[in-house]
Amino acid sequence: MNIAIIGTGKIIPTALSALTQIDGISVKAIVTRPHSKEKGDALAEQFGIADVYINYDDVLNRQDIDFIYVGIVNSAHYEYTRRALISGKNVIVEKPFCTTLSEAKEIADIAIHNGLYVFEAVTLLHTPNMQGIRESLPRLGKIKLIQCNYSQYSSRYDRYLQHEVTPTFNPNLGGGALMDLNVYNINFVIGLFGEPDEAFYFPVRGYNGIDTSGTLIMQYTDMIATCIAAKDSASPCYCTIQGEKGWLNVIGGPNPFDRYEITIGGQHEVLAQNRFEHRMMHEFIHFLDIYNQHDYDMMKYYLKLSLTEIAVISKATDK
Repeated sequence: MNIAIIGTGKIIPTALSALTQIDGISVKAIVTRPHSKEKGDALAEQFGIADVYINYDDVLNRQDIDFIYVGIVNSAHYEYTRRALISGKNVIVEKPFCTTLSEAKEIADIAIHNGLYVFEAVTLLHTPNMQGIRESLPRLGKIKLIQCNYSQYSSRYDRYLQHEVTPTFNPNLGGGALMDLNVYNINFVIGLFGEPDEAFYFPVRGYNGIDTSGTLIMQYTDMIATCIAAKDSASPCYCTIQGEKGWLNVIGGPNPFDRYEITIGGQHEVLAQNRFEHRMMHEFIHFLDIYNQHDYDMMKYYLKLSLTEIAVISKATDK
């Protein structure tokens, strides 16, 4: 798998530190905006990337590039992913998949029509811990409540309070707590229980209308999921599932998702089944395996989850 990286933001060094450790993945190029060329050059030197471009078409025209990794501002995910797919490239796009349901459906249609692979990089879905939780659910009995909290004081929030609005707090660029931290909570719930019947969002809004924090409620036939995310405050993070026979809790929340605990009938155990310390290793290795094995049905399974994610967000915010 030969990959070109799009972007130089905060997520890119983290992604590169995983990608460059994986046999079978080769990072061939990085694309940056003209004013970020110096950052792109520094990343290329740090991670041994041969080529740095400021023109996206230069990468799309390269025949040796299999995949485009889109790690830029949320509002640009759709356009960069669409252009890559139209050019015959496969795509790994950072969460959120897109910012609207119509965009997400178009991306899915283009990928399926052309037989291309498009993956949303949601780390928790590809971890052994997630599979372990899925296998443990029957032990909990009938599930009644799910509670998720991913609250993390943003490093950019102080600047926001001084009216310096970065993309993460810009509603026009797909910012906000729902489209960032709560995406992990949503994927935890839908990855285990599927699409809810109803969804409602109760935001705490800042001076420019952005949701600096908020609570998403997902209603199923016989259970409720509550998903809290905050970028304006912090608290212990967790994902708890309560059943009639016991409970399960992800310690530290859905990211990095490195361990969980189960209590059933007074018996308590803590499990840590992930193979890698780096939180992004599992997903990239899984994407590589799916691609190499031509497992298009598995790709479509994860694509359906991405569409469900955006459908839940749309359902909750359209009310």
